[in-house]
Amino acid sequence: MTGLWPAAGTGTDVGLLAAQAALAAEHATVYGYGVVGAWAGPEVRPQVRGLMEAHRGQRDELRQAVRELGGAPVAASAGYSLPFPVGDVASARDLAAELEVRLAGAYADLVRASDGAARLAAARALRRSALRSAWWRGSGQALPGLAEHSINGARR
Repeated sequence: MTGLWPAAGTGTDVGLLAAQAALAAEHATVYGYGVVGAWAGPEVRPQVRGLMEAHRGQRDELRQAVRELGGAPVAASAGYSLPFPVGDVASARDLAAELEVRLAGAYADLVRASDGAARLAAARALRRSALRSAWWRGSGQALPGLAEHSINGARR
């Protein structure tokens, strides 16, 4: 297949690009869970705190992975645009699900760009995001992350 991924030897490190994209997605997800926590009902706030901590841990692991790949980890932005307004419990739950779906897309790209232990770690992160999205929505989707954007903006 051509077009979606640079050919080997072109000077572009697809693994590093995918790791940076996943790191950027984790930064956005941590920010988004701050918004979710502000609007989520008291019955899910403990889960939101736990998920935020899990995403912070994953973010930190990705920072290390980027360094190991020879890159400088992308920094978090001061703020992020939300995909829709959040002002109640229902929209907070929808945001959490959307964050996880978008993150699944970044991890699907990382699975594709990695091999060995890195691929396994990315696949596990993709699975966790898919399960979290299903938990927030109450239902799952077929092949989570595969319909999301790739690192070069092309749709699969």
